[in-house]
Amino acid sequence: MAKKPVTVFFCQECGHESSKWMGQCPACKKWNTFAEERVSVKGSKASSVREEPAPVNIGLISLNHEERMTTGLEELDRVLGGGIVKGSLTLVGGDPGIGKSTLLLQMCRFLSNEGRRVLYISGEESLKQIKLRAVRIGEFQESMLLLCETNLSMIEEAIRRANPEVVIIDSIQTMYQEEVSSAPGSVSQVREATNVFLQLAKGLGISIFIVGHVTKEGTVAGPRVLEHMVDTVLYFEGDRYASYRILRGVKNRFGSTNEIGVFEMRREGLVEVENPSEYMLSGKPVGASGSVVVCSVEGTRPILIEIQALVCRTNFGIPRRQTTGTDFNRVNLLMAVLEKRLNLQIGDCDAYVNIAGGMKINEPAIDLGLVMAIASSFKNRPIDEKMLVFGEVGLSGEVRAVSMAQQRVQEAKKLGYETVLMPRVNLEGMDKISGIRAIGVGGVGEAIEYI
Repeated sequence: MAKKPVTVFFCQECGHESSKWMGQCPACKKWNTFAEERVSVKGSKASSVREEPAPVNIGLISLNHEERMTTGLEELDRVLGGGIVKGSLTLVGGDPGIGKSTLLLQMCRFLSNEGRRVLYISGEESLKQIKLRAVRIGEFQESMLLLCETNLSMIEEAIRRANPEVVIIDSIQTMYQEEVSSAPGSVSQVREATNVFLQLAKGLGISIFIVGHVTKEGTVAGPRVLEHMVDTVLYFEGDRYASYRILRGVKNRFGSTNEIGVFEMRREGLVEVENPSEYMLSGKPVGASGSVVVCSVEGTRPILIEIQALVCRTNFGIPRRQTTGTDFNRVNLLMAVLEKRLNLQIGDCDAYVNIAGGMKINEPAIDLGLVMAIASSFKNRPIDEKMLVFGEVGLSGEVRAVSMAQQRVQEAKKLGYETVLMPRVNLEGMDKISGIRAIGVGGVGEAIEYI
């Protein structure tokens, strides 16, 4: 007999459940995040007989090296921490049309060609639609299996019957459990579906990849508890109308976080970019003011990017400020430092700052580059094309030390740069690198002299 539907309120941020609406979530302390849902459990499955778990002495647990499966894409392996871990649950998020399904299909093609059994489950496309996309990528072996289904009970049964090594779920927002009366994509359905896949991954040792849609804020739609339950969270970033794509790891229990992989979207699919620095600097203007090259570190990889700034007198009462790819408030702060410490009259100027190549960088090490680009555009004086800049800028105008200075200078030398403007503190403790001139500065006043 079906139970009477019950109205439950869920927090959209953390998934906290309450019987009544509250203005502030008691778990995550966020305001106005509770959403109402009607939940009714129609019936409960017969619970299987299980042995009671017994505690195990930590000294008796053998710690062996985790076996990983390579994906055939070095950039994806880098972000995952060296490959796919057996029994892991990975969430892949990104904007519609960014290339999430294409990336996973390419991974499935390599794994099937290696003789590994792969199951691709789609709740959004038909078998023919998936086949059409797969034909553009290449040939697949018979170990590649397809299934179009959204019912969790049937999907669970299909996974247990097929017993694959890797499963792709596209997407989590389309899956539903019959016992839960709320609509697919709701908080309760997403949480229930993720819990089922988590038990399958850990219980059967299957590596499962979940595709998740993102909201306009750039986060995965649904409760934040979804990101807490999975082992790895990957975000696919970039403009869908541009050729570049950036895969960023924001959570990884089996490797380093904040690693990135760079891909280029072509007709045949996603192609890895072996040298992201050279790719990001392609098309850099020659002899233009307001353009400077900085070095940012993403995970363990130093990447050279171009910062562009345009400063001009405003025609309105309030100057306009606009940033693309970096923090808006940070740019305003650095402009205030220039006006206060160096007496540059830019308070009545419009300022536009852009990170070329579509990257989103918030690392403090690009502060000195932002300052140099803004001052260069204001003075209308170009910066030496063979000069690279990095360093953090404080409110007093001092240039502070940053991490991995040695690797940044080596990356600059690799791409043919002759001079590096960097914090003096880093220069004193760094090994000398032949073939490149390193200049240490203690404040923004010293740095501006090199424009």
